[in-house]
Amino acid sequence: MNDAVGTIFGFLGGTIVSCAEGYRALEHPNPKRVYYRLSEAKWFLALRWCEQLDTPAGILNYEGQLSFYNAASLRMGEENFLPACHRQQIFQQCLGLPLGQSFHYPLSRALTAQVVEVTGVEVDPRFGRVALVRLLVQE
Repeated sequence: MNDAVGTIFGFLGGTIVSCAEGYRALEHPNPKRVYYRLSEAKWFLALRWCEQLDTPAGILNYEGQLSFYNAASLRMGEENFLPACHRQQIFQQCLGLPLGQSFHYPLSRALTAQVVEVTGVEVDPRFGRVALVRLLVQE
């Protein structure tokens, strides 16, 4: 018997269990859904993290692009949520911190002031770190 079968761990408020076929995310609506790679189960939980928030949130990749953002971000507009001119700087700051550590990044514009919380996580080791970004303050 493989020692890894039955291993349970948490990721972004979810739970991943290893099984003989691969990995299961317990929060998946289909309880029989098996992911063949751990990174696929982690991506599911990262997307779920974004979707469950009522405030704008997204996943920022190393290219400075929002690879995913939730419905609140869509309503607000991708550029209003996280202006492209700030994305590379946000990601570079994220790289300098230990995985899982967060920091606040102020976005000030002429009429509004926003603060986003940024957390670095590794979902897929093939692509490196991503930054989870969520809006905290909007005035």
